[in-house]
Amino acid sequence: MASAAAPDPGGAPRGATPGGRAAAAWRGAIAAWRRFEAAHDAVFDARWGYARRREARRQQDTLRALLMLDTLGVDNPVAYETLELIPYMVADLHEWHRRTGSEEFGDARVCC
Repeated sequence: MASAAAPDPGGAPRGATPGGRAAAAWRGAIAAWRRFEAAHDAVFDARWGYARRREARRQQDTLRALLMLDTLGVDNPVAYETLELIPYMVADLHEWHRRTGSEEFGDARVCC
């Protein structure tokens, strides 16, 4: 009959195989890394989060404008390569036009 195995400080139950202890040590290392990553994100997001998000939005808007050059009649020399990005742009079109202050965008079938 197996006795209730108490975990050792490393997280592996007593009597565990070396592979089980290694797996428990690995899980503990991953959990420690995730705690460190969360603390790191909290510190940096508190200091530079707003500026980082604003810069990301600015770069996304620039990319969106470059992708929409074709709709304005401006030749886009890399249109073939950027064609693959159109589905991603359409996916967040609603968020973009709301952020720019437009309650509705285009025809009723395009968005909203």
